[in-house]
Amino acid sequence: MNANCNEKQTQLTFPDIELTRQLFGEHNSNLKKIADAVDLSIHTRGNTVFIEGDPVASSLAQKILQQLYGLLEEQYPIYPNDVDYAIRLLSEDDRVELKRIFLDTVYITSKKRSITPKSRAQKEYIDAIRNFDIVFGIGPAGTGKTYLAMAMAVAALSKNLVNRIILTRPAVEAGEALGFLPGDLAEKIDPYLRPLYDALHDMMQFEKVSNLLQQGIIEVAPIAFMRGRTLNDSFIILDEAQNTTSEQMKMFLTRIGFSSKAVITGDITQIDLPAGRLSGLVETKNILQGIGGIKFVFFSKRDVVRHRLVQDIIRAYEELEISKK
Repeated sequence: MNANCNEKQTQLTFPDIELTRQLFGEHNSNLKKIADAVDLSIHTRGNTVFIEGDPVASSLAQKILQQLYGLLEEQYPIYPNDVDYAIRLLSEDDRVELKRIFLDTVYITSKKRSITPKSRAQKEYIDAIRNFDIVFGIGPAGTGKTYLAMAMAVAALSKNLVNRIILTRPAVEAGEALGFLPGDLAEKIDPYLRPLYDALHDMMQFEKVSNLLQQGIIEVAPIAFMRGRTLNDSFIILDEAQNTTSEQMKMFLTRIGFSSKAVITGDITQIDLPAGRLSGLVETKNILQGIGGIKFVFFSKRDVVRHRLVQDIIRAYEELEISKK
């Protein structure tokens, strides 16, 4: 691609017409998204882009387009959300290399969709899971903590790096007591574990998930079921860990056996424990960060990969909490 710059206009020409069409998006929707985000004007003629506006903003838009085009050259499909992530990443640091993040494939789902990190924190997170036996992912909802951990677990199982996957959550009563919910114990607990099943079914065919569950190769259970066990050759995920008590967290961490890996995820701003009970996740954050072999990765609202409004909602609640202090 060629670029010609002056104070008011940057001109970019991309060599491959088909890739350029994908880069621009339907009806130039990707270009409009970039132009709105960095506050400048973008026009096209054929496979040439003309960027007009502030030189700093123009330089940023140029880097975004060039790096997105580079992803397309690597046969990475660009979706509208990828453009949003690229804008966010390069706006925060224009030295970021999108290829290093977006092309790090964690797992390819049964629907042939690649699961990859979408932010620097997500990239740090999956690298930590690869290199450490115990990893804590702490941050707000929508940052991919559980989903990426699940993808890493399924990938490890498919490569025979572990013999089983164990998924667990604390069953914290939120508004309704378990005893008053209909059904037997399994039916009462199931709603608390449903998000873990949903993530599994998003990555693997329903029949395969069912078979692995029946064989005990994948186990989904409340944290109370971990007591008294030693978990060897396993990939263990503790989700919603902010709702564990100190005793539960200690019990869980001391279950981990040989050739196992544990990922603990949670959002310490959404604790549902009774008043006066210390969150096990908060406690571990305070006492375990200095231990070698344990890695903490912290996410922020900038790492949210759900609907763009989720970021705004998180920000609004943060401002509310600040106003209360």
